[in-house]
Amino acid sequence: MSSTAAEMEPLTSGASNRIIPVLKTVRTSLLFIHSLLFSLLLLLLPRRYRSRPMADSTSPPSPSKLGKRRRLEEEDTLKRRALAEGIDMTTGNEDCRWNTFLFFGARRNALFVRSWLPITGQMKGIVVIIHGLNEHSGRYGQFAKQLTSSNFGVYAMDWTGHGGSDGLHGYVPSLDHVVADTGALLEKIKSEYPGVPCFLFGHSTGGAVVLKAASNPNIKEMLEGIILTSPALRVKPAHPIVGAVAPIFSLVVPRLQFKGANKRGIPVSRDPAALLAKYSDPLVYTGPIRVRTGHEILRISSYLMRNFKSVIVPFFVLHGTADKVTDPLASQDLYNEAASKFKDIKLYDGFLHDLLFEPEREEVGQDIISWMEKRLGC
Repeated sequence: MSSTAAEMEPLTSGASNRIIPVLKTVRTSLLFIHSLLFSLLLLLLPRRYRSRPMADSTSPPSPSKLGKRRRLEEEDTLKRRALAEGIDMTTGNEDCRWNTFLFFGARRNALFVRSWLPITGQMKGIVVIIHGLNEHSGRYGQFAKQLTSSNFGVYAMDWTGHGGSDGLHGYVPSLDHVVADTGALLEKIKSEYPGVPCFLFGHSTGGAVVLKAASNPNIKEMLEGIILTSPALRVKPAHPIVGAVAPIFSLVVPRLQFKGANKRGIPVSRDPAALLAKYSDPLVYTGPIRVRTGHEILRISSYLMRNFKSVIVPFFVLHGTADKVTDPLASQDLYNEAASKFKDIKLYDGFLHDLLFEPEREEVGQDIISWMEKRLGC
């Protein structure tokens, strides 16, 4: 395990290692012009901003530019939503009924949601899937099939800026908004199925979202437990100075992208077909990460690391020992330090980041089902 941790990239989460080039770029700039923060901002701002007087760079965009940007975002959202609607949700499973709908989240933004519900037998529970950074709910059809075959219902929500939901593709203004949206969706499901136990499932950065959501007493009250696969728990900047200036950059230029960011990413599955399917999926964001999104990952990770000992929700954390995207040792620390009375961990030797897309995905899915059944006393 120690060698795995040593080989890991210093900062990344979700679909690829696009955060690392962002932070390296900033770090290089800081070392080159480490005299004044003002000079640093001038260097990294796009040329169209640098050419303006400082007064203009801090003033709000004109209404016409805001309107154009909003129209472009809305057009992009509609295109992505059409693609999301076009995904085959049957996955060869005739024993469930499926549906898609728009759910209005905590800030009244439209969020794209999928559901798969078993037709026969009594529903044991409902699993609410929160996907990882830059991916979307449509990737979890096979896992949903496995769950419904074991009489678990499934809901899966696209975050803001992901899949068929509102927002700029790949841009996350606040992960706390995603936490709030998760709680709102869970509340809606509980109102429709008041007697059915509910579980939250989160992958990668989605795992961080789920863990933070479960720290809210109102959300925890609605849960039977949470499942975390490859959670983004120990995410650190490549240099301490980067962590210090990240909040400033996220406020001044939140949507700024770094063109040098790696679009291909690092391997997240040992299954070549699964890897190809992921990075050729138009709903998987593969562009350079935006400043605010990177800062939000740093922020939620820091919060969670400080609060491991206060975790009391029942949980099952799963991680591959060869994961180079998120840290399996952090999952072990969560298990060791959490105060939860009902907790389990499973480390898969040699597995990579996307556990549900590894060649042994059926085994991983069955481990999750068995844990939920144990939790429910089935």
